[in-house]
Amino acid sequence: MILECKDLTKTFVGKRAVSNVNLSLEKGRIYGLLGENGSGKTTWMKMIAGLTKPSSGEILYKGHPLCCRDKAEIAYMSTEPFFYDYMKVSDVGQYYEDFFSDFDREKFTEIVGKIGLEDNMKVRNLSSGMSAKLKIAATLSRKAVLCLLDEPLNGIDYKAREEIISLILDEAGEENTFVISTHLLEEVESFVDEAIFIKAGEVLKVADLEQERITSGRSLADIYMDIM
Repeated sequence: MILECKDLTKTFVGKRAVSNVNLSLEKGRIYGLLGENGSGKTTWMKMIAGLTKPSSGEILYKGHPLCCRDKAEIAYMSTEPFFYDYMKVSDVGQYYEDFFSDFDREKFTEIVGKIGLEDNMKVRNLSSGMSAKLKIAATLSRKAVLCLLDEPLNGIDYKAREEIISLILDEAGEENTFVISTHLLEEVESFVDEAIFIKAGEVLKVADLEQERITSGRSLADIYMDIM
């Protein structure tokens, strides 16, 4: 087990964004974090990434309470843009290299070339699809054990989605864990191992998708509609 949440709760001005979440993640798995906007997906991810503190409950990483040292092994990609408009693609690589000791500049250059970006391209001139691919390239160039991707497929065209999914699958393996939040069920069903269904801050169900197909024949969309 790489991560465990025990009664994890986050409250903002009297309103619970995440409520008593009990959840365990295993190494070598790809998880889909599924729920509507405002369901608590981003808040949960930010607590795991150490960007916001829980109101109550506990987060265990590799069996010990999550601490600042663990941030070196946890990569979080937010939905918001986090590059400056004046930057070039090469500047983004330098920016990440300055901030993260586990950032692999050679890997970044390789991924950037693979997805059709060039070092001298300006961030301000990139399409939404290209910007999304640049964010994922920077995130995946870290040697992270736990990778949290917040809506990586949102607002981009089909081709860009396929390229991003391909990049994720290239990096996924037995030694790391991915959590991908999304509302695009059909896009992730083919490669997600387990689906975490969250609504109003509460985890309603964690489903092993292969087991569900064998035992009930239900698709990810079927399960979603049944419980959400």
